[in-house]
Amino acid sequence: MSYEQFYGLREQPFANTPDPRFYFDEREHANVLARLMHAVTTRKGLAVVVGDLGTGKTMLARRMLDALDEGQVESALLVIIHSAITPEWLLRKIALQLGVEDIPETADKVAILTVLYKRLEVLQGEGKKAVVLIDEANMLQRREVMEEFRGLLNLEVPSGKLVTFIFFGLPELEEHLAVDPPLAQRVALKCRMRAFNAETTRAYIQHRLRVAGATRELFAPEALEAIHRHARGIPRVINTLCDNALLEGFLLKKKDRIDAELVESVARDLGVAPARAATVGDRR
Repeated sequence: MSYEQFYGLREQPFANTPDPRFYFDEREHANVLARLMHAVTTRKGLAVVVGDLGTGKTMLARRMLDALDEGQVESALLVIIHSAITPEWLLRKIALQLGVEDIPETADKVAILTVLYKRLEVLQGEGKKAVVLIDEANMLQRREVMEEFRGLLNLEVPSGKLVTFIFFGLPELEEHLAVDPPLAQRVALKCRMRAFNAETTRAYIQHRLRVAGATRELFAPEALEAIHRHARGIPRVINTLCDNALLEGFLLKKKDRIDAELVESVARDLGVAPARAATVGDRR
């Protein structure tokens, strides 16, 4: 028997993977998404979303990708996994994601730019907007790479830019943008992802449990308070604490409802530092 069966769940509710089914439409995150959709609709060119580790940037990027109307938008999502990418690699990936086919391996930057520009013109003629979401954009640390984005943002028509970029990254992304001041000046919209307050943490946990098939309350109120305190309102840490608490409750074979004592034990085992008296999630 798994803990899912023990607690009457269809699946694990707190996996730290960006599954859109578990997207939590929290008010602040919904406001960020609305602003980003506005940036796309009005062809703003460059929007930036920054937030600390685990605050839900990747989940929001996936949610936005799903929300874009395929009939009106040609969209792409790139995840930057290291900082050593070259301008040629970046442009090739963007071009391929936006529907350019058969780019020769020997094509240089100028050739890739040429076919990419033609593709953007075709999309414009079809009445479609081109949107590229860049996750882990804080890994873009080379000035020559930033200059390529600036060059692409110079492509425009009277109604706006031919392509809109949405950067999702850690707070240091702002420092990397500053490496190329003209690009930093082109940021038309900037949003910040923040940790949850105690009330939102409770709602978030209950939401994920419902999606996973829970039909009763699996966490005591005091347990929810302890999770928020130790996780400091950070969704990724909330998931880890809840997942481990459910597993430990199952292994004990006597915890049909997770209490604060078990959460405290799990937090100690995970090495989660006690939160300060006032955390970033306790906004009023």
